Amino acid sequence: MDSDFDIIVVGGGHAGVEAAAAGAHMGLRVLLCTLNKTMISNMPCNPHIGGSAKGIVVREIDALGGMMAIAADHHPLQIKMLNTGKGPGVQCLRSQQDKKGYPAYMQSLLDKIPNLTIQECEVVDLLHDDHRVFGVVTRAGESITSKAVIVTTGTYMNGRIISGRDVHPGGPDGEKPSIGLSEALAKMGLDIFRLKTGTPPRIKKSTIDFSKGEIQLGSDEHLAFSYTTKTYTPLANQLPCYLIYTTPLTLKIIHDHLKDSGLFNGTINSVGPRYCPSIESKVVRFADKPRHQLFLEPEFENSESVYLQGFSTAMPHEIQVEMVHSLPGLEHAELLKYAYQIEYDAIRPLQFDATLRVKKYEGLYGAGQICGTSGYEEAGGLGLMAGINAALAIQGKKPFILKRNESYIGVMIDDLVTKGTEEPYRLLSSRAEYRLLLRHDNADLRLTEYGHELGLIDETRYAEFKKKWSDIDQAIAIMASNNVTDKKGLNEYFVEMGFPSDNEGHKGLELLKRPHFTYQRIAALMPELQGFHFDDDAILALETRVKYAGYIQKEEKEAATLVKQENMLLPTGVDYLKVEGLRIEARQKLNAVQPRTIAQASRISGVNPADVSILILTLRRDKKL
Repeated sequence: MDSDFDIIVVGGGHAGVEAAAAGAHMGLRVLLCTLNKTMISNMPCNPHIGGSAKGIVVREIDALGGMMAIAADHHPLQIKMLNTGKGPGVQCLRSQQDKKGYPAYMQSLLDKIPNLTIQECEVVDLLHDDHRVFGVVTRAGESITSKAVIVTTGTYMNGRIISGRDVHPGGPDGEKPSIGLSEALAKMGLDIFRLKTGTPPRIKKSTIDFSKGEIQLGSDEHLAFSYTTKTYTPLANQLPCYLIYTTPLTLKIIHDHLKDSGLFNGTINSVGPRYCPSIESKVVRFADKPRHQLFLEPEFENSESVYLQGFSTAMPHEIQVEMVHSLPGLEHAELLKYAYQIEYDAIRPLQFDATLRVKKYEGLYGAGQICGTSGYEEAGGLGLMAGINAALAIQGKKPFILKRNESYIGVMIDDLVTKGTEEPYRLLSSRAEYRLLLRHDNADLRLTEYGHELGLIDETRYAEFKKKWSDIDQAIAIMASNNVTDKKGLNEYFVEMGFPSDNEGHKGLELLKRPHFTYQRIAALMPELQGFHFDDDAILALETRVKYAGYIQKEEKEAATLVKQENMLLPTGVDYLKVEGLRIEARQKLNAVQPRTIAQASRISGVNPADVSILILTLRRDKKL
């Protein structure tokens, strides 16, 4: 049946952008419906990209052919690598973005994508029958048909803004909420639940005494999220951030006014993000802490707006002023924008399958905060996967599902659709069992092959990727089989690094395995390596592979067991309530999730190893496995 579009994406946030771009790049006709074109890719909270685990997700989005990394590299206000004193499994990139510049650049990229139409409209209902969704209905009464719909409404669905007891309908950043779609989804039989998040006040820069804070600078290294970025922002062009701490007076004001906070007076009943709580929640939860750290971060270039990171609150405006004035350097600060909390509707994530399709309806997908997540990066990763899978379903191709040992995106989706969540889900490195395999430096090795197969990575970029890793393999092989011939230079290097000089032969690879020895210094002593020209990114990948080879091989061996269980597919439509031998809780949980594989079944909360063994035996007996 002919339709107006192949895919309709509802919502123009970070999930919607990636979903729409992926579908269009895969050759499908895509309509992006947004309430306000100028707010596409807006950053209503802290305008930063990356951070713990999140920075690796941005690399993964890029390795698959997504958009976020390219936009983040365009003009960062500050960029640095986090956790450099720790192992490679937790190192990740973070950049402070220009709140106006990032969305403007992303919008310029979207305008150049063939097959993509962007339209301002509010979707209030879906066109559907009992089993399939085939379009949307707008507030203007227009019916637009499609083969798939991806809902990426962020925090807009039935949005409610709260400061103290002041409550009014609204979306983020002063935008209007989305009204009607949530009720329509509920009428379709979907389980809707309520979540919340918040944002701190913005402070006028000229009223801050920055001398009372500790300066936090970016990095002068060649750092970028995208593998395609070749131009870097020097430290001289980056803006500083500042670290400050709450004072005893801050804590006293908060304690004295807890009854005024929407979080403690009964105004807010929904659940907020555990790992990004309000300042009053932190003060109550960590009552033994004498102070809490905060960061002063720029929102725009050449702007007066400063973001007070860590100071999200649901206090009334007048109390917010008192709280801000109790902070060092902010005694006379002027608030440009008050903090607020926002409540919104989402779909309980156990209702999605691993492709991010709603199990109850063909053609209906979700991504971003409607799936129960929080964060721009999580939204971008989910949007990309929903866009890819919607396109593949329309094209009659098999779905694209990433395993937990392949990407943080795979970890996130599996967590959501297997375990569910009762609070906004945030990615953390601790959520990944194989985080040494899911590193910042090897995202392209893990995922670019997939991106190329999907048609999201062009031939030129693919050839560059293949050459990079071929050269890395060759350089490692050369170092493994050749001694360093420049003995004088090597002895000078030994002395410099605190080792005694000697006349023994040393393989280049053996030297690189030593702490603090670098490829560049060793390569300068080996004529066999002079033909290789690696950039900083490739050198990091090479050194990490060599220095952590034993640990990486150990995790790869452990992950092989997971891969084996992931390949043990379960039949669809099993009524687990009738499977004898399983505990009642396991039957109920298995029926709700309908796992794809034995591995996924083993990760369901309430399903223990004995249940999994019984499940395998039963299905093998019935020749269903």
